[in-house]
This record gives sequence, structure tokens and C-alpha cells, in this order.
Amino acid sequence: MSIDLDPPLAPKRVKKPPTTRKTSVYRLRAGGPIEREDLRSFVLPRYLDREGFQACEFDQDGVVGLLLSGTIAPGQADWCEVLSALTGQLVAEENRTALAVVVVRTEQAIYGLTYGMGHMMIDPTRIDPGFGIEFAIRCLDEKRITKVRRQIMDARGRTDENSATSGEHIRGFGIEQYGEIVSQIAGQITGVPLTFTKDRTRPAHVTGNDRSIKLHLGRTPAALLHDLRQIEEACARPNPLPGFEFIAQVRQLDRQSEQVRVLDTCLDAMLGEDEVDRMALAVPSVCRDRFEFAESFEVKLARRSQYYEELDVEQFVAAVRNQPQGSRLSTLRKGRVQMFAGSEGTETISPAVPADHWLTAEVADGAVHYFYWQGRWYEIGEEYLTVIEDRIAELLARPASVTMPPWPKYSDDEHGEKWYNEQVAAQPGYVLLDRNTVRTKRLRGGGLEICDALGPAGQLICVKKADGTAELNHLFAQGRVAIETMRYDTEAREKFLAKLAKLHPGHALDTSFRSPTLIYGILLKDGVPLTPKSLFAFAKVSLLHTATALEGMGARLEIVSISRNSTTGMAVPPSATQTFQ
Repeated sequence: MSIDLDPPLAPKRVKKPPTTRKTSVYRLRAGGPIEREDLRSFVLPRYLDREGFQACEFDQDGVVGLLLSGTIAPGQADWCEVLSALTGQLVAEENRTALAVVVVRTEQAIYGLTYGMGHMMIDPTRIDPGFGIEFAIRCLDEKRITKVRRQIMDARGRTDENSATSGEHIRGFGIEQYGEIVSQIAGQITGVPLTFTKDRTRPAHVTGNDRSIKLHLGRTPAALLHDLRQIEEACARPNPLPGFEFIAQVRQLDRQSEQVRVLDTCLDAMLGEDEVDRMALAVPSVCRDRFEFAESFEVKLARRSQYYEELDVEQFVAAVRNQPQGSRLSTLRKGRVQMFAGSEGTETISPAVPADHWLTAEVADGAVHYFYWQGRWYEIGEEYLTVIEDRIAELLARPASVTMPPWPKYSDDEHGEKWYNEQVAAQPGYVLLDRNTVRTKRLRGGGLEICDALGPAGQLICVKKADGTAELNHLFAQGRVAIETMRYDTEAREKFLAKLAKLHPGHALDTSFRSPTLIYGILLKDGVPLTPKSLFAFAKVSLLHTATALEGMGARLEIVSISRNSTTGMAVPPSATQTFQ
């Protein structure tokens, strides 16, 4: 008798075939009734006619559309010659790129589903640039966000991208609700019954950007239609989910869209007018880090090159105003601006940046406003502007802790900023620090002016006569950098305190700078009072970001609107001053 000691084999588990595939989905703009659209019009003609590419219309179990696919084989890779020379071995590899796009229509919209590099074949002017973000903010779980890419819409012009592998709350990404454009957001979705989530315990993960959605879609015609309808139902929800409302208020427009072409034409016409009230300057992101140290600027526009100690929007407009209609904006785009630390352009501190990247402009169309910023157009909803102005009004309503004398309207040579700072410092308990810079190894490019004057309780006062956004951005940056330097640069703080000890021994000042007070004294053009309406929109955003940054460093920020009252020495009453904190 024999005994079998081996246990019986367990039946082999058969892996189920996948029911979905990760796909990029684009919503395409129809020029008329959806059912009458020629689906070929959504694809770039050069691919329809390209040798080796196949285009065919289909009607498969209710899915009606166009399939276009092909492979690009441009020949030997450009690095083959380099590798052959380096190694002495023959390297002859070929690049091959596969592309496919399926253009399908539903009762609600037309979509482009891309595979491989298929997105290259879609006509970019037909892509709806708000689709991906619109969907994501209506279905993402606010506690399971894995990635956020955003652009700062102020003088800094910075783009940030942050990831959290396991997902975290949207608040954990530190998104500012004022002036930040979210161009991509990814995470787990909730409340959308896609094919991918059926019979699964794990939720679906999607990525929405300013052009498309990337998610798993059903592999069968019926499953695909089901998923597209679920996407449409989510986009039809009237409001974003709590925590995402502010994201929908700022939208970047596609460069190739008809809307952008219309706005470009409008801006070109504005550049030919005498009034520049709806235009201003803002520092491009590539120049932001060194802008505080710039002492001169070289502007090359319309075949002319000039140096300026300060930039003003009128310089840009004057250079192109007499250009033929339709060529003014393109002239700015061809022009270049470069920054220098020396007053005679001796020390370069920035690359030559397209001149239009310094320009901001506002175009209103009913309740919606469009803004030109760093060479791109943005759409900003009415609700967003209202929130910003309410916040500005709330902050401006608070009293300030210093008195700023009036600034009479005489010639700048006779009564410029130097003269005015002396008037501020002439008050009892104030100290003049204008043009008294601090120099350290860290502060290259001429050192840093911490402030123009000190108040009686140690307030750091920075003064600016501002005709536009550029001067205000400079002022805001100066104050923020000054507080950062005093808080975190020991050498600079010691040198500043040594200067103060010589000028005014025993002055009331918190030498630790743990809770300093920074004051911006601002005289707007023609003495216009400082209000939410009198500030250009991007200056408001820049100011709110500055206030947030200073609050994070424990600082109090106050803003005083300087009067044009001609009575010399008359103090501005407390009710005429405003405060940021």
C-alpha cells in the first residue's frame, strides 16, 4: 500500500482580463450642432493626409466616431552619431512613435481619446482648456489629493508642483486662494460610478489638467459610453465640491484658441491708445529673484535700445503706439528687456526677457474679466474678483499705527521720495534710513535698503510714489525681503542694528524681529485715495500674497494712503489711513 504525502494542488487562479485602460480624454469645441460636425475637422490635416496613417469612420454598438492611427519613423536617432564617435562602435537605432486618436460624439459633446502620442494629432484650437480641471474639482476626494501644479499670478510668477504619494487633504498643499492658477490636480475620485470602480474595493484615480483628463475608461463600446456619460454628469454639477471652489475662478486660456486671438486684437488696439489705465508692468518670474537689486534696465523695442533707471508702462506703449495696427503686440513680443545691477548696464543680473512678459493688461467682458500676464491670457470670474476686493476692503478699514505727512504736488526734483522721507523722519521719534543700505556676502548687487524710515515704536516704513503696478510690486518685494533678511540673516541684522545705534541710540525696536511691524506708505498717481478699486488687479493679488507671507513670519503689515494735501506739515487724520495685517 502506498501513501501520497503531497497535499492536493490548489486550482490555479485565472486572472481576469482588464475591463478598462488608462486614457487621456479631451473635450473638443464644436462650431455648430454636434450631430452635424465633421469629425475630421478636429484633427490636424497633415495627419489625415500623411503617408502610412489610416483614418476611418465607424459605428460600433452605439459608439460613432473617427479613428486615426499611424507611426512616425523619422529615421536614425540624433544621438547615434555622438555614441558612435564616443565608443568607436556603430550605433544605428531608429526612433518610432506610434499615434492614435479616437474622436467620438455623444448627445452632449465631442471627445478625443488619445493613445501613445495621439494628442499631437488633435487641432489645439478645438480643445476645451477648462475641461480637465472642471471635472476634477467636482469629483475629487478633498482628503485624497496626490498632486497639485499651480502658478502664482503676481509679480513672482512662480510655478510650483507638489506630490503626496498616499494622498492628503487639499489644504495640505498650501494653495493660496488669491491669485493662484491650478493647472493640474490629481487624486482619488468619489461619487462617480465608472467602469473601473465596479467590483473593486479601491477608488479610481484621475488627473485633471487645463487640457484633459487622464483616467481608466471602459474597453467595450457600452462601457465607454457609460463612462463618458458619468463624466458629463459630473461636469454638469452646478458647483465644485467644498474646498475646490476657488480653483474654478481663474482659468488659463489656450494660446491657439479663437478667444485668445480676439483678446490679442483687443490688446493690440489698446496699445495704440493714449490711455494706459488698463495696463501696467509686473516682474516676470525669471527676473523676480534679482529685481530688488536692479539699478538699470535695457529695453530693446522697435529697433531701438534704451537704458532706464526705472521701468514704466508708458515707455513700452510709447515705443509701439505708432506701429501699424495689428503689429504692436507682436513688436512687444519681439522686444527684449534686461536688468543690470549697475546704473550704466555694467553687471547683468537677468536674461533678456520678451518685453510683453513685463506687461499686464485687463479686458472686461461683462461679468468676466480677462488678464494678460507673462505672455498668457487668463479668465477670471466675477465671484473671484469680488472675494479679492472684499478682502482688500476689510484690511484697508483697519487703523494704522503711524502718521504720514501729506506729499504736495510739486516737481519730482523738488519734492521727490528723498524729500518726502525726510519729512517723515522729521516727526518726533522717527529715524531717517533712506538710502542707508546693508551689505553682506548674501546681499549682492549693491546691498539692501531695509526701510526708508523707522517709526516711534520701531515700525519699518517703506515709501513709494506709484503710478502703476511695477512700482507697487517693487515696494512689496522690498518690504518682504527686508523682513526675511532681518529675521533669518544674522550678519545683516547685526549690521543694521549697528547703524541704528549710531544714528539713534536707544530707539524703541524689537531687535529679535520676532513680531516686527512693516508699513507701506503709498502715494498713488495724482493722489488718488487707496481703495480696492484704485489698485490694479495684479497689484491686489501681489499685496495679498505679501500679507500672507509676512503673517507667516509673525509680522504685522500696515498700509497708509498718503494724501496730496497741500498744507505742509498737516498730519493725516487716523481715519485717512488704512492697514493690512
